[in-house]
Amino acid sequence: MDLTVVAYVIYLLVSIALTVWVARTLSRNGRIFLADVLHGNEKLADAVNHLLVVGFYLVNLGFVALYLNQDETIGNAREVFEALSTKLGVVLLVLGVMHLGNVYVLNKIRRRGVMEREQLPPVAPTGWVAPTAGA
Repeated sequence: MDLTVVAYVIYLLVSIALTVWVARTLSRNGRIFLADVLHGNEKLADAVNHLLVVGFYLVNLGFVALYLNQDETIGNAREVFEALSTKLGVVLLVLGVMHLGNVYVLNKIRRRGVMEREQLPPVAPTGWVAPTAGA
């Protein structure tokens, strides 16, 4: 059997398994975070969570498919490991960047929501101050 095909099969199996595992982990643990970001709206949190998971799958599996191509023929077991380590390393980096990007954006949204909730309502002025000279 051609070792290049073996490398392709291993790469696809491991990449898809990693993508599914990361997506499920993010979905399960991110739901609580989304509910907080969305002020306790559970239905909206579930919907956004599902949309994020679908987008995560599409981007990552699309990248895995595009990165499948191997320019050189693999001739021995050492080259299989070298090709897999490079390809899987890049896939892991992309998964990590996608995760950190999601967390960053959601944290920005959460902080904005917290600031809005903590902001004091405006009050009527209690007096008038004359402008200073030179201002």
